[in-house]
Amino acid sequence: MIAAALFIASVWTAPLVAQDQPAASGQGAGQNQGGRGRGADVQVGVPGGGREGGGRQGRGPQTPPAPAPRNEKGRVVLGGATPKDKGVWLPVFGIRDPISTYEKVPFQPWAKALYDYRQVNELEPHTRCKASGTARQFLTPYGVEFVELPELQRIYIFDIGGPHTYRTIYMDGRSHPVKANDSYYGHSIGWWEGDTLVVDTTGFNESFWLDRRGLPHTAAMHTIERFTRTNAATVDYKITVDDPGAYTAPWVGGFNLRWETGTELFEYVCQQANYATELMVGEFDKVDRTSDFIP
Repeated sequence: MIAAALFIASVWTAPLVAQDQPAASGQGAGQNQGGRGRGADVQVGVPGGGREGGGRQGRGPQTPPAPAPRNEKGRVVLGGATPKDKGVWLPVFGIRDPISTYEKVPFQPWAKALYDYRQVNELEPHTRCKASGTARQFLTPYGVEFVELPELQRIYIFDIGGPHTYRTIYMDGRSHPVKANDSYYGHSIGWWEGDTLVVDTTGFNESFWLDRRGLPHTAAMHTIERFTRTNAATVDYKITVDDPGAYTAPWVGGFNLRWETGTELFEYVCQQANYATELMVGEFDKVDRTSDFIP
């Protein structure tokens, strides 16, 4: 099952994909999609989970999503309306051509060459049980859960699949440390701007991909992420990437997350021996072994 989930986790992400594309029919995370899914609608899901906003796409009339839930102070929350309302956030995918989309990214030559290499040899660290920061954290077949603890002035984002790790966002007004210890998630500070959670992060290591398709980065990367819950079923995610080590200019991407109601964080064991072979060694008709570097 884990290998199948890792297979689905590689299918696609495009931080620059247009917003509000129609969602595809839901698909269980344990199903093999038969190939890399290029040129088709894909929507992953959690086994046993429901779906906010009515039945599945194309199966009867859709119920409009309810308004975004709010706390006692009137601000939106990134979980259920009450502690009893369970759910997780999953990515929404649409029809796309990832090559034309990524032509909009202002690569430096070395970064574009590495990105092209990764299209054939998908040696992604996530398939080897490594954590993934920024946008890649939200592009897993099992989703994420936001846990806000006002008494600690922190928000935690829990990865449900893959390495099953978590990210900390400090909401107490602190600044970034002068010298952070580079890590997969970096050092994140956050604040609310109306109904939008804004997260500023530095201090990344270079051991993860920005997305499933293989966007590279360096330790100089600085990101600003914006999470806007537009209704009970949707979060509009935007990310600004500023990395002078890999790109010639800052760039902005984004996608939507959908609420999978009725699902809680569950046990998930990521074992390095459970390889998704195509992801780890590339396409069987061509595997480039001329380089000894690790993407």
